[in-house]
Amino acid sequence: MSKLTRRELLKISAGTAAGLCAPKLLTGQGTATQVTKPAPTACSSGDGAMVTVAQGDDLDVMTRSALNALGGIHSVVKKGESVFIKPNMVTLPWAGPTYHPFQRGECTKPEIIIAVIDECLKAGAKEIIVGDGSQMPKFDWSKATTLDGTTNLAAEAVRLSSRYGASVRLACLDVDTPEWIPIPVGTSLGTVVISSLVTDADHVISIPVAKTHKWAYLTLSLKNFIGITPLERYGWVNAGPYYDRRLLHKNDMGPHNFGRLFVDIAKAAAPDLAIIDMSIGMEGDGPSLAAGGRTVDMSDRHGSWIVLASTDAVAADATAARVLNLETPYVPDTLGMAHAAGMGTICQQDIELVGATLDQLRVNWLAPNVVLARNNGAPACAFA
Repeated sequence: MSKLTRRELLKISAGTAAGLCAPKLLTGQGTATQVTKPAPTACSSGDGAMVTVAQGDDLDVMTRSALNALGGIHSVVKKGESVFIKPNMVTLPWAGPTYHPFQRGECTKPEIIIAVIDECLKAGAKEIIVGDGSQMPKFDWSKATTLDGTTNLAAEAVRLSSRYGASVRLACLDVDTPEWIPIPVGTSLGTVVISSLVTDADHVISIPVAKTHKWAYLTLSLKNFIGITPLERYGWVNAGPYYDRRLLHKNDMGPHNFGRLFVDIAKAAAPDLAIIDMSIGMEGDGPSLAAGGRTVDMSDRHGSWIVLASTDAVAADATAARVLNLETPYVPDTLGMAHAAGMGTICQQDIELVGATLDQLRVNWLAPNVVLARNNGAPACAFA
């Protein structure tokens, strides 16, 4: 029997409630209705995950080291398979001579993405799509330059496609998505849509940059999937009568409700691998400087950069939250919903950390002033 695609699995589950732990769907669309919080989630029998740690000042080397410690990318990606890579490129459209979103800590570093593409191609991947929605319908991937300025994602996509004889595509999801796939969510919206480029891939890899978020506490590998929804309301795509990404941030306000939304979107995306960029990130009222965040170079706090990797995205996010000393309430609340939905492991004692101990990694990271229930919109550049 052939393996079911993500799209086929979504069709099977479309008639059920969103997520295994989703509350009863609400009917007040566009309101700030509070979703009922579940009881705190206990660890389940059989839980277990590995999170690998790489430290240093060379993101290419660190990324490959973290992947090798997991058993290598070939343990996830097989010959002839397709891969969708989801970085956080929230402010890439504004990149230029005086605006450096990677040095500001707003976007995933290209060095990490390039290393992952290369490793996937070495494993025999036939097609790799790197895609994000960002905040404009179309943007220039050549502006996604490495920190040393020597190359960029557009140039590397061409080089690696030629080297391996495979397809490496860079997708602006709002204009490059062939079809928008409805999925159920456990908030008052009831349904949102996500890019078919995600649901049609054999494997999905989430590569966020670690940031705080004034609506969601933290934006890590699960929150990263908000970027696979469309900016439809502004006429940039024809996604049907659903909800645009800005409205997703305004509806059912509050970190628990918003967490419910992106947990359900991440469940549909079903990432096979998470790699968290903890080099230059953001603290305070992130996820951008315009939202009120503050750039932090991890080497200033820790003495080196950090890359985390895991085939359990929930465990990766829980570990990152603990590294930043921001475990509560994000892990028991937001990640507790993911754990209850069978998406991964949150309990520290059930996560094997390879490469360092938590005590060796912990830093002080300024928490956001989290916006609670209100429905008066969100400021610019606060959406990923």
